[in-house]
Amino acid sequence: MEKQALPGVATLSVDDIAKMIDHSLLRPDITQAELADGLAMAMHYRAATVCVRPYDIKLVQAQLAGSSVKVSTALAFPHGSSSTEVKLFEMEKAMDDGATELDVVLAIGKLMSGDYDYVERDLRAAVELAHARSAIIKVIFENCFLTRDQIVKACQICEALGADYVKTSTGYGPGGARLEDVQLMRQSCGPQVAVKAAGGIRTLDQLLQFRAAGARMIGTRSTQAILEEAVVREQAGTLREVSL
Repeated sequence: MEKQALPGVATLSVDDIAKMIDHSLLRPDITQAELADGLAMAMHYRAATVCVRPYDIKLVQAQLAGSSVKVSTALAFPHGSSSTEVKLFEMEKAMDDGATELDVVLAIGKLMSGDYDYVERDLRAAVELAHARSAIIKVIFENCFLTRDQIVKACQICEALGADYVKTSTGYGPGGARLEDVQLMRQSCGPQVAVKAAGGIRTLDQLLQFRAAGARMIGTRSTQAILEEAVVREQAGTLREVSL
């Protein structure tokens, strides 16, 4: 017997979940065979993007031709310590090679030192370059190093500069995404700035919690497991929004 949706609880589809996922293929030890498998899986489920290492962009862009999956990459990664000039060069090269979404780590140490002028100059250059070429830019904070006040300040800077997303973490620091950080980031930015959560999100239940906290996108290596569970729940009529 077909199950009925609960009153007031939004029913979701597998596609709703897939369109939230930037499938991470950033591990330094990923082989070409693993990369190909990851791309095939992402295309099968129509994930939003695959986030790949910069030297993989050209190959990946060619293999994804004709699919809805976009190519993203991570730059000044994972420490955010590249000079502005190097960061911009990386961005130009990534876009030349076919990336349309850029996850760029902000100058973490400068933010923590209170050098907000540097952080703003650095990010302004990055945002302007990305938007001049119609690319989406997601600014990575690495929240595990930051205080609540520093997270709020970074959100305010990103909003003022017109960044498309603020992102919790690289997934390669000592801590990953936390629900309370996503809630704080969502509260600290206007609706024109989206929130991406990344780092340690491995299950569908976690994804749904981060969605409820305000994340529009997540970065994860566990895309296949998450979407396989989404298929099971969609078929059972139990794939639904959750509340915190």
